[in-house]
Amino acid sequence: MILTITLNPLLERRLIFDNIKYGKVNRTENEIYKAGGKGINVNRQLNLLGMQSAGLTFLGGNNGKMLRKILTEEEINFTAVNTKNETRSGCLAIDNSAKTISTFFGPNTILLSEEINEFEQRLEKAVLNSSIVVISGSSPSPLADEIFIKTIELCGINDKLCVLDTYGKHLKDCIDKAPAILHNNLEELEKSLNISLKTEKEITDFLDYLYSKDVKMAFLTNGKKTGYASKFGFKYKFTVPAVKEIDATGSGDAFVSGICYGLEKSMVFEDFLKFAAAAGASNCTKWDVCASSKDEIESFIPEVKIEPVGKKMKIIDDSPNY
Repeated sequence: MILTITLNPLLERRLIFDNIKYGKVNRTENEIYKAGGKGINVNRQLNLLGMQSAGLTFLGGNNGKMLRKILTEEEINFTAVNTKNETRSGCLAIDNSAKTISTFFGPNTILLSEEINEFEQRLEKAVLNSSIVVISGSSPSPLADEIFIKTIELCGINDKLCVLDTYGKHLKDCIDKAPAILHNNLEELEKSLNISLKTEKEITDFLDYLYSKDVKMAFLTNGKKTGYASKFGFKYKFTVPAVKEIDATGSGDAFVSGICYGLEKSMVFEDFLKFAAAAGASNCTKWDVCASSKDEIESFIPEVKIEPVGKKMKIIDDSPNY
């Protein structure tokens, strides 16, 4: 089973307009509530791929109650630690004529130390019952940063694959704990670590740095541009399919879902890298986040191109071997 950890879930209120007139009164009869948060997005996509997964998160207040209802309706398996404070919310205004989406986020949930302690107690059992653990998204507060570290440590102790997909000041400490797999967006990495990743050499040097930190696999995406990946020190670059983009929100989460799918299915490295890139591309073609079918994803696979960078691996059996 694949476990996702979402420390900063989001109740999305989506308002859909035919034509938004900024600075004017806009009314809509189309209002939809959705469950957001990077780990939750991964759960949704894995469900559509027929993979067993579960989420561990925080939920509180009226927003938390609504999120519980939405997650149940989506048949997303989850466990939540109750919080005294309200789960964060966001309003998304979709303009169908301009094909744009504007997002307005509320404040992060304030977590209490006793809530974090309860979460960590549940985390230990959840990790033991999982094969892959995905910890993704932002941290709601410095107090919650320790959960990222705790998760990586538990995965190491219990020989579980940890997939890290986060950003912020805590990222460097997370890398120092050697998660098995890292995914990130190049722009987020530059901001989080205060580094430059503009040239191929800077990127490949960073992949070498990750491997020196015992990160076994790394996947660095860059929107429509060339992405980079590494496995046990061997580096690759990949081009993503050209699509008619509607909304790229959650494409990184779809990519992570593809990684998890490939690992769980014991696919060879290049095959699940192609699947992950195709999942990210497919996600861009619709408003709904991480809502692509397996057939939709696979239709983009032939357009994903991978080539080695630097020394080449002699492939006998390129399965993950974990």
